[in-house]
Amino acid sequence: MNYFLALLLVGSASVFTACAQKKQKEETTRKETNKMGWNELSPEEARVIVNKGTEYPGTGTLLNNKEKGTYTCKRCNAALYRSESKFDSHCGWPSFDDEIKGAVKRLPDPDGSRTEIVCANCGGHLGHVFLGEGFTSKDTRHCVNSISMNFVPDKKQQ
Repeated sequence: MNYFLALLLVGSASVFTACAQKKQKEETTRKETNKMGWNELSPEEARVIVNKGTEYPGTGTLLNNKEKGTYTCKRCNAALYRSESKFDSHCGWPSFDDEIKGAVKRLPDPDGSRTEIVCANCGGHLGHVFLGEGFTSKDTRHCVNSISMNFVPDKKQQ
Protein backbone atom coordinates (compact mmCIF):
# COMPACT_ATOMS: atom_id res chain seq x y z
CA MET A 1 0.00 0.00 0.00
CA ASN A 2 2.82 2.43 0.89
CA TYR A 3 4.44 1.54 -2.42
CA PHE A 4 1.32 2.64 -4.37
CA LEU A 5 1.04 5.83 -2.33
CA ALA A 6 4.68 6.67 -3.07
CA LEU A 7 4.12 6.07 -6.82
CA LEU A 8 1.05 8.30 -6.73
CA LEU A 9 2.97 11.13 -5.03
CA VAL A 10 5.92 10.89 -7.43
CA GLY A 11 3.58 10.84 -10.44
CA SER A 12 1.65 13.86 -9.16
CA ALA A 13 4.83 15.81 -8.54
CA SER A 14 6.02 15.26 -12.11
CA VAL A 15 2.64 16.42 -13.50
CA PHE A 16 2.80 19.64 -11.45
CA THR A 17 6.40 20.21 -12.47
CA ALA A 18 5.53 19.78 -16.16
CA CYS A 19 2.65 22.26 -15.82
CA ALA A 20 4.89 24.77 -14.09
CA GLN A 21 7.52 24.45 -16.84
CA LYS A 22 4.88 24.94 -19.54
CA LYS A 23 3.51 28.04 -17.80
CA GLN A 24 7.02 29.47 -17.38
CA LYS A 25 7.73 28.90 -21.09
CA GLU A 26 4.47 30.71 -22.09
CA GLU A 27 5.37 33.68 -19.88
CA THR A 28 8.82 33.89 -21.47
CA THR A 29 7.26 33.94 -24.96
CA ARG A 30 4.87 36.69 -23.91
CA LYS A 31 7.73 38.78 -22.47
CA GLU A 32 9.76 38.41 -25.69
CA THR A 33 6.84 39.81 -27.69
CA ASN A 34 6.60 42.79 -25.31
CA LYS A 35 10.34 43.45 -25.70
CA MET A 36 9.58 44.61 -29.24
CA GLY A 37 7.87 47.63 -27.72
CA TRP A 38 4.61 46.86 -29.48
CA ASN A 39 1.17 47.46 -28.01
CA GLU A 40 -0.85 44.56 -26.67
CA LEU A 41 -3.53 43.56 -29.19
CA SER A 42 -7.00 42.18 -28.58
CA PRO A 43 -7.77 38.84 -30.26
CA GLU A 44 -9.72 40.65 -33.02
CA GLU A 45 -6.89 43.16 -33.58
CA ALA A 46 -4.37 40.30 -33.78
CA ARG A 47 -6.63 38.45 -36.26
CA VAL A 48 -6.39 41.40 -38.65
CA ILE A 49 -2.93 42.90 -37.91
CA VAL A 50 -0.88 39.75 -37.29
CA ASN A 51 -2.86 37.10 -39.21
CA LYS A 52 -3.72 39.35 -42.19
CA GLY A 53 -7.47 39.28 -41.73
CA THR A 54 -10.00 41.97 -42.55
CA GLU A 55 -12.79 43.68 -40.68
CA TYR A 56 -16.33 43.63 -42.04
CA PRO A 57 -17.01 46.52 -44.45
CA GLY A 58 -18.75 49.52 -42.95
CA THR A 59 -17.99 48.54 -39.34
CA GLY A 60 -14.68 50.33 -38.69
CA THR A 61 -14.62 53.12 -36.12
CA LEU A 62 -12.44 55.34 -38.32
CA LEU A 63 -14.44 54.96 -41.53
CA ASN A 64 -16.38 58.22 -41.18
CA ASN A 65 -13.81 60.17 -39.16
CA LYS A 66 -13.47 63.69 -40.58
CA GLU A 67 -11.18 65.22 -37.92
CA LYS A 68 -7.75 66.61 -38.75
CA GLY A 69 -4.87 64.54 -37.45
CA THR A 70 -2.64 61.53 -37.97
CA TYR A 71 -3.54 57.86 -38.34
CA THR A 72 -1.01 55.64 -36.58
CA CYS A 73 -0.29 51.91 -36.49
CA LYS A 74 -2.23 50.23 -33.69
CA ARG A 75 0.61 47.77 -33.12
CA CYS A 76 3.63 50.11 -32.92
CA ASN A 77 2.28 53.72 -32.99
CA ALA A 78 4.19 54.64 -36.16
CA ALA A 79 2.57 57.50 -38.12
CA LEU A 80 1.01 56.13 -41.32
CA TYR A 81 -1.40 58.63 -42.88
CA ARG A 82 -2.45 62.27 -42.52
CA SER A 83 -6.12 63.18 -42.54
CA GLU A 84 -5.58 65.36 -45.62
CA SER A 85 -5.00 62.20 -47.70
CA LYS A 86 -8.22 60.51 -46.52
CA PHE A 87 -11.18 60.43 -48.90
CA ASP A 88 -14.58 58.73 -49.10
CA SER A 89 -14.41 55.92 -51.65
CA HIS A 90 -17.66 54.26 -50.46
CA CYS A 91 -15.83 50.91 -50.26
CA GLY A 92 -16.54 50.25 -46.56
CA TRP A 93 -13.04 50.94 -45.24
CA PRO A 94 -11.06 54.13 -44.63
CA SER A 95 -9.34 55.17 -47.87
CA PHE A 96 -6.22 57.25 -48.37
CA ASP A 97 -4.55 58.35 -51.60
CA ASP A 98 -1.13 58.88 -50.04
CA GLU A 99 0.88 57.61 -47.07
CA ILE A 100 3.42 59.40 -44.93
CA LYS A 101 6.72 58.93 -46.76
CA GLY A 102 8.38 55.63 -45.83
CA ALA A 103 5.58 54.56 -43.46
CA VAL A 104 3.85 51.92 -45.58
CA LYS A 105 5.39 48.98 -47.39
CA ARG A 106 3.74 47.32 -50.41
CA LEU A 107 3.92 43.54 -50.84
CA PRO A 108 2.36 41.48 -53.63
CA ASP A 109 -0.20 38.96 -52.39
CA PRO A 110 0.95 35.36 -52.95
CA ASP A 111 -1.66 34.87 -55.69
CA GLY A 112 -0.56 38.08 -57.44
CA SER A 113 -4.07 39.53 -57.63
CA ARG A 114 -3.65 42.35 -55.08
CA THR A 115 -0.99 44.35 -53.29
CA GLU A 116 -0.94 44.16 -49.50
CA ILE A 117 0.08 47.18 -47.44
CA VAL A 118 1.86 46.77 -44.11
CA CYS A 119 3.37 49.11 -41.55
CA ALA A 120 7.00 49.63 -42.59
CA ASN A 121 8.04 49.73 -38.92
CA CYS A 122 6.46 46.54 -37.51
CA GLY A 123 5.06 44.68 -40.53
CA GLY A 124 1.48 44.84 -39.21
CA HIS A 125 -1.19 44.21 -41.85
CA LEU A 126 -3.09 47.36 -42.82
CA GLY A 127 -5.07 46.32 -45.89
CA HIS A 128 -4.51 46.62 -49.65
CA VAL A 129 -3.62 49.32 -52.17
CA PHE A 130 -5.37 49.73 -55.52
CA LEU A 131 -4.17 51.80 -58.47
CA GLY A 132 -5.94 53.18 -61.51
CA GLU A 133 -9.47 53.54 -60.12
CA GLY A 134 -9.71 57.29 -60.70
CA PHE A 135 -11.04 58.27 -57.25
CA THR A 136 -8.46 61.05 -56.80
CA SER A 137 -5.86 62.84 -58.88
CA LYS A 138 -3.21 60.54 -57.36
CA ASP A 139 -5.17 57.54 -58.73
CA THR A 140 -4.31 55.50 -55.62
CA ARG A 141 -6.54 54.01 -52.93
CA HIS A 142 -5.10 52.58 -49.73
CA CYS A 143 -7.99 50.53 -48.37
CA VAL A 144 -7.15 50.24 -44.65
CA ASN A 145 -8.77 48.35 -41.79
CA SER A 146 -9.84 50.77 -39.04
CA ILE A 147 -8.83 48.15 -36.47
CA SER A 148 -5.21 48.41 -37.73
CA MET A 149 -4.98 52.09 -36.80
CA ASN A 150 -5.38 54.64 -34.04
CA PHE A 151 -6.21 58.28 -34.69
CA VAL A 152 -4.33 61.15 -33.05
CA PRO A 153 -6.15 64.47 -33.53
CA ASP A 154 -4.16 67.60 -34.27
CA LYS A 155 -3.77 69.94 -31.30
CA LYS A 156 -6.22 72.79 -31.54
CA GLN A 157 -4.72 76.28 -31.72
CA GLN A 158 -5.97 78.59 -28.97
